[in-house]
Amino acid sequence: MINYILQVILFQVLFLAIYDFFLSKETFFTKNRWYLISTPIVSFILPFIKIPTFQKAVPEEFIIYLPEIVLSPEKVIQDVIQETSLYQSINYVNLLFWFGFSLFLILFLIKLFKITNLIRKYEVVKKANYTLVIIPNQTKAFSFFNFIFLGKEIPISQQVQIIAHELVHSNQKHSLDLLFFEFLKIMMWFNPMIFIYQKRITLIHEYISDEVAAKSETKEIYINNLLSNFFQVENIAFVNQFYKKTLIKKRIIMMKKKQSKKMNQLKYLVLIPVLASMLFYTSCAETASNEVSASKLQLQTRYSIKEGKLVGKEGTKDTYLDSYLGMEAPTGANEVAFEKLSTEEQDEFNLLKAKFDERFKDKPEFNGMVSFKFYKMSNGRNATAMFFNFEKLKAREESRVNNSTSKDLGVTIKTETEDVSFMIIDKAPTFPGCESGDKDCFSKEVQKHFSRNFNADLPNQLGLEAGRKRIFIGFKIDKEGNVVDVNARAPHKDLKEEVIAVMNSLPKMIPGEHEGKRVGVKYSIPVSIIVN
Repeated sequence: MINYILQVILFQVLFLAIYDFFLSKETFFTKNRWYLISTPIVSFILPFIKIPTFQKAVPEEFIIYLPEIVLSPEKVIQDVIQETSLYQSINYVNLLFWFGFSLFLILFLIKLFKITNLIRKYEVVKKANYTLVIIPNQTKAFSFFNFIFLGKEIPISQQVQIIAHELVHSNQKHSLDLLFFEFLKIMMWFNPMIFIYQKRITLIHEYISDEVAAKSETKEIYINNLLSNFFQVENIAFVNQFYKKTLIKKRIIMMKKKQSKKMNQLKYLVLIPVLASMLFYTSCAETASNEVSASKLQLQTRYSIKEGKLVGKEGTKDTYLDSYLGMEAPTGANEVAFEKLSTEEQDEFNLLKAKFDERFKDKPEFNGMVSFKFYKMSNGRNATAMFFNFEKLKAREESRVNNSTSKDLGVTIKTETEDVSFMIIDKAPTFPGCESGDKDCFSKEVQKHFSRNFNADLPNQLGLEAGRKRIFIGFKIDKEGNVVDVNARAPHKDLKEEVIAVMNSLPKMIPGEHEGKRVGVKYSIPVSIIVN
């Protein structure tokens, strides 16, 4: 959700920048009004649009999960009961959101009550196209839908002009625009762009009304009447006011401005490359949320493809992750990055992967035969997907193409196609001094480097509770062999900084290769630290 909100705000910033730099000085008031109404809506929709063509334009990266590093006096992992403190059990972000939502909703209702109170309290004169509300002892002038509020102290000579101006607001339903942004302010009160949008649309409304109302007389007379009196202002954001001190100067400048040339409408074409860039960004961005939510132990569902359909079957044990076994991605499921899994899910997979690697470490013929990915399934749970390289299996057991059983793997694989829709890296990056593509040597050398350079005394100096603490490290070896994009998730910021510093000190590697080309490879390492 946070990722979605940030994208919406980013898009609104870009849309407003286009408006301020290219469109705000033009006299295409109606077009600008619809621009300001439509672009916030578009910004909410764009993050959901994923164009496959754009997704394919970005090369797929390989991810290798290295065995867990354990730092403790003992060489075994101890089971530790993790207790959740009170501050962790309360979601303060949600609490803050609903507080802001409630506050802005109350403010909106108060403003609405003030308007209805004016209608109920003072003299109401019904006209053919509008309803006039006379406010005694005031020089206020504003409108709300078909209601025009007029101070009784405004001179009769100016009332006609003011009513004509407010009628434009009424006839063109400007109040709907302002209410739209009021609702956006309630829902996204933390988004400053909504407030800026509302200011821009308010000014456009005045430009439109001035343009229409000034046709009945010369612009000079209209401007003089506008400046001749200091009208009081009603402090309500979603009413159209005849006089607002901060807008008068801009209104006068725009009324004196010559009509924009039709050629200037080409400026709207700036939207085309901007929208294309936004679509490219949303299509290539990870669909998973940046937030990592807690998982629950549930009876595992085991998925497989039968007769071309995804079928789920209940397992026999409670797990954090469901499982999927097949030759291609499960239908209707969205891929999830390892970093987006919850801590429990990552722990469970790391244990599974460690057992898998331990079982087949002495069987090099299985190298590259199995790959893992993660998917969000229809039941809302994440699943570990185990993919088999059918070509390699077929080469080993030619006689079992359509229904093959691998005794070594202990699984049965049934397939109706020989197509392979996943990629397995041909040669992994090589640690200096290791044999080319040797994953085991790479893993051992990384562990040695970490153990030698990590400050083992640091965890006991940070006041952390005793027990096992988990750190998750991610880094990438780019096409040049450089260690880049190092990041970590740790229970303390000092631990995080220490881990990142250690990983950044890794030597330059020999880059990985796939299909004869150098490729970037991402790595993920879980680290367990026992705090005494």
